[in-house]
Amino acid sequence: MEKVIVVIGPTSVGKTKMGVELAKAFHGEVISGDSMQIYKGMDIGTAKVTVEEMEGIVHHCIDIKEATDSFSVKDFQVIVREKITEITKRGKLPIIVGGTGLYIKGALYDYEFQEETHKRCDFREKFEHYTNEELFAYLESVDLKSAQELHKNNRQRVLRAIEIFEETGQRKSDMIEQQEHVCLYDAYFVGLTLERDVLYDRINHRVDLMKEAGLEEEVEQLIQQGLTREHQSMKAIGYKEWFDLYEGLVNIDVVYDRIKQHSRKYAKRQYTWFKNQFEVEWYTVNLDDFNETVENVKDNIKRTMKL
Repeated sequence: MEKVIVVIGPTSVGKTKMGVELAKAFHGEVISGDSMQIYKGMDIGTAKVTVEEMEGIVHHCIDIKEATDSFSVKDFQVIVREKITEITKRGKLPIIVGGTGLYIKGALYDYEFQEETHKRCDFREKFEHYTNEELFAYLESVDLKSAQELHKNNRQRVLRAIEIFEETGQRKSDMIEQQEHVCLYDAYFVGLTLERDVLYDRINHRVDLMKEAGLEEEVEQLIQQGLTREHQSMKAIGYKEWFDLYEGLVNIDVVYDRIKQHSRKYAKRQYTWFKNQFEVEWYTVNLDDFNETVENVKDNIKRTMKL
């Protein structure tokens, strides 16, 4: 069974640095587990790892798609499994680093995804006049469990769950429950955590740094390329908040306040998801001496994975 280290946790907790340090210690290569860092031109808002931060460590699944492209969990599953095999065959250790829990679980566990069919366009037209609230209410009526795991404004995923039910007669939630949820790899999950008030301060500060780094200019360049609210890439936190500004509904201070608020809420959801879905070894990050945290993680990995 192929060995994999997985570094997870909420935004702004230090995953990027931990991944690099573990790669240096265990002769590894990093695979990004972030669903938005795959997009070119979306660097500041996704806090994409820089060349300097990589410290010479090879990173995969970054800048592999145009911002106009769509990208699914299934796509991620295929790519990551290929990368794990490639890295392992080179005698190196794959290290997945990121905060997109569903993508990571889809890649590492025995998830099978229902293939999309040629009927997709007809299906979308059937529901195009439904508001998000009406669409969500319909999903609740046919697959309550799936609805409970989705936000009503995540129209794409709500539609997908409805489509599965209408095309197969089976609820998406039932199909997932029938799978064994077995991890296909010898994986060690490193979970990084901080006290909530400290984490929220770091998130707010990170958004301030994004502002200074030119997030507004980055978003404007994407919009000039034809990106709209409807593109998958622009639904990401840090990008979706700008459209109300350009439509004259809010001012720029509100935009940044919303990015901070959405990021804090997302961090809370990340914690809940990781704790419910993975067997994680949690480490409270020592901000005064990050190397101490790194050494603790390395020692436990050596002992547990016999590296």
